[in-house]
Amino acid sequence: MNKETDKVELLHKNYIRSLQVEKRWIRFYQAIIFLVFFSSWELFSTKQWIDPLIFSSPSKIWILFINKLQDGSLLTNLGVTLTETVFGFILGTFLGVLLAAILWWSPMISKILDPYLVILNAMPKVALGPVLIVALSPGYPSIIAMGAIISVIITTIVVYTAFKEVDPNYLKVLQTFGATRFQCFKEAIIPACFPTIISTLKVNVGLSWVGVIVGEFLVSSKGLGYMIIYGFQVFNFTLVFLSLLVIAVFATIMYQLVDFLEKKLIKE
Repeated sequence: MNKETDKVELLHKNYIRSLQVEKRWIRFYQAIIFLVFFSSWELFSTKQWIDPLIFSSPSKIWILFINKLQDGSLLTNLGVTLTETVFGFILGTFLGVLLAAILWWSPMISKILDPYLVILNAMPKVALGPVLIVALSPGYPSIIAMGAIISVIITTIVVYTAFKEVDPNYLKVLQTFGATRFQCFKEAIIPACFPTIISTLKVNVGLSWVGVIVGEFLVSSKGLGYMIIYGFQVFNFTLVFLSLLVIAVFATIMYQLVDFLEKKLIKE
């Protein structure tokens, strides 16, 4: 018995070790791709194999990054965009899950709204930007609304679909013991769909950034979206690329935070 136990433990340790080795190799190759990309970009720009005026270079972007940090403008604009994105992300996700719960709760409402959800999902939400600006006035409310509206419909559809696909036998067992509809929702639907809700958060990270940046394109005088538009207007593409890289970094950080949250909550 002890020999079998020792063998199982050894196999388990070898498996864990192989996963760790694989993870190190993945990080290594990711670092290689990162270095090759930026090194090639710098080389091509220096040799003028690409137009340095349009495509800039990593060294120029780094110098501009330091300058913008020193004068405080980068942190100010980043703070504005990050605040709008976080609020848009939270609002869009909350409203999407709430609408999905309402649709699950009332099959009649679901049947009535189903074609409209399809239409709204197909509609380019960016086109609603001018309407939101007029309705909510230029500023934070309209930009946050833009960040929320671009994710709320897809969240509603995905989460509602997950609610519907929960095994009905779970609900029948609870109803047999006299559970109310709310108790069925709390004890069966939400736990079964929790991984889907967390996965939707990951999608909403990118959608919220897109919505907020588009909103800043249209109306803002601050933020990373404003920096991009301003860079285009004055033909300063180094500023444009700096803004894009900062967006990429912080969108990745938000995504990793959601991924960390997923691992913690699902593990528990």
